[in-house]
Amino acid sequence: MDAVAGHLAKIYPDSNKDSGISLVPLKQNLVGDKDSLAGDIRPFLLVLLAAVGFVLLIACANVANLLLARSTGRMREFAVRTALGASGVRIARQVLTESVLLALGGGALGLCFAAWGTQAAIRALPDALPRADEIHVNGQVLLFTFGASMLAGILFGLIPAFKTLHTNLQETLKEGGRGAIGRHRGQGMIVAAEMGLALLLLAGAGLMIRSLGKLWDVNPGFDAHNVLSFDLTASKPLGSNPAGIRSAFRQLHDAMAAVPGVQSVSLTAGSSPMWSDSELPLWLQGEPKPASQSEMKNSLFYLVQPDYLKVMRTPLKRGRFLSESDNETTPFVIVIDEEFAKQFFRDRDPIGQRVNFSILNTTAEIVGIVGHVKQWGLDENTSSPVHAQCYFSLLQVPDSFLSLFAHGMGVVAQTRPDFARNGRPFIAAVQSLNHEIVVDRAKPMVEVIAESLAAKRFAMMLLGVFAGLATVLASVGIYGVISYIASQRTHEIGIRMALGARQVDVLRMVLSQAGKMAVVGVGVGVMAGFGLMRLMSSLLFGVSSHDPMTFSAVALLLILVALAACYVPARRAAKVDPMVALRYE
Repeated sequence: MDAVAGHLAKIYPDSNKDSGISLVPLKQNLVGDKDSLAGDIRPFLLVLLAAVGFVLLIACANVANLLLARSTGRMREFAVRTALGASGVRIARQVLTESVLLALGGGALGLCFAAWGTQAAIRALPDALPRADEIHVNGQVLLFTFGASMLAGILFGLIPAFKTLHTNLQETLKEGGRGAIGRHRGQGMIVAAEMGLALLLLAGAGLMIRSLGKLWDVNPGFDAHNVLSFDLTASKPLGSNPAGIRSAFRQLHDAMAAVPGVQSVSLTAGSSPMWSDSELPLWLQGEPKPASQSEMKNSLFYLVQPDYLKVMRTPLKRGRFLSESDNETTPFVIVIDEEFAKQFFRDRDPIGQRVNFSILNTTAEIVGIVGHVKQWGLDENTSSPVHAQCYFSLLQVPDSFLSLFAHGMGVVAQTRPDFARNGRPFIAAVQSLNHEIVVDRAKPMVEVIAESLAAKRFAMMLLGVFAGLATVLASVGIYGVISYIASQRTHEIGIRMALGARQVDVLRMVLSQAGKMAVVGVGVGVMAGFGLMRLMSSLLFGVSSHDPMTFSAVALLLILVALAACYVPARRAAKVDPMVALRYE
């Protein structure tokens, strides 16, 4: 391809000198890249994959804790089996078999939820993922689910299995099934890990929510309310010559402007905000002409009619906008945006200056300056491809280029709030002029803006769901552990109460144990979050990946949820009858 580029540069030195060829893998092109309006979907999918992994780990940790508690409760049974001749390996095999069966059953149930949940998520935001209609549960998903279930069952079943292998037979038979405080340290560590993972997901979801909130507050450079955009496509040219095409443009505008409920309307071509882009190379008059187009300045261009500014309500900063008098019989004029003026004129006054467009083979006078439009999305920044923007009158397009727009145009219309969102009233208007014209892709500009954030909204929605699941699972985990530990300490609690401890003292003791687990887990999660959330920095806008407000809020929320989950077992422990507790085995 370098050889092809070099050959083109020799044949067409004016346009291809010093130009190269960029190769993009087909897969990357299909799923979007960093220079496209759709954006690169890969970072979002990687974040979601990590979120899925965290939820899986929390679920497995819960299962491990439950199995560990169950095996601890069955220690006397295992001790009796061992005394009757069962080997430790056989007992461990029994525990592993039960764990794997649970995992396979859970995997099958999860697969059913996945088949429904995947389609529900795609229906909620169909434009968030490229090729979304091809996403479904298939053989690869089935194989992955089976493998993940087996792996989870084996790995997290090993914990209670090893516990049974390293049990002192005589001590277990003497204890009669009562647990010791020191034995619950492993379960506490698992709960702390769950809390840490839940905090990571909550922090990620919180950062995405704050980021989206700040994005929605960004001014796109136009007012999208009650603005409808759509395309007009004709199977035959709108005119046989430039004069006929311009006449058809005028007739279409007048016919659509007369539709009831339409306040203003404009035909458009070239770039469309947050939808498509078109650029032109240029150089300023008074500057030497660059040797090739690759050395020229570039600007996005919008071909519009005079009412475009009324439709989009982009603010006019200085000078004037295009008018009806700017037509094929008058000198070529353009309106530029603030970025164009800032980049190419700096401290000079652009009004009255002239710009050369080599492709159009014409020179245009600048007559006005308008506000900048966020062409590349609300999170547009300095890394976006082209910032400068200019507006041409559709009627002033040179005759040699006018035929490019003879088969179709875009339309933007300012309408009443109750106007049909599908653009149906325009169909009768345009087909009264030409029955071969098709109205297509009718969409409110508010939806266009929303679609530009579809990938971020999709990530936020799923992260929120996963964070909610993680919080529930972590709460269930700490509830189960505290309930189990409290039941194992029933005899101890009875002795404490017999020696004068009050119910509030027992309640405080149990809750403090839960609080320690939660605080340790949250602390570990915060420290890990400061490192891992950097991976999300490219997905965020207007908020730091280390945002202290978000981390503080989710940490406090998680601790409160953990304490609330432990209140029931703590209260139950505090109401233990001392006489019953002293007889507890």
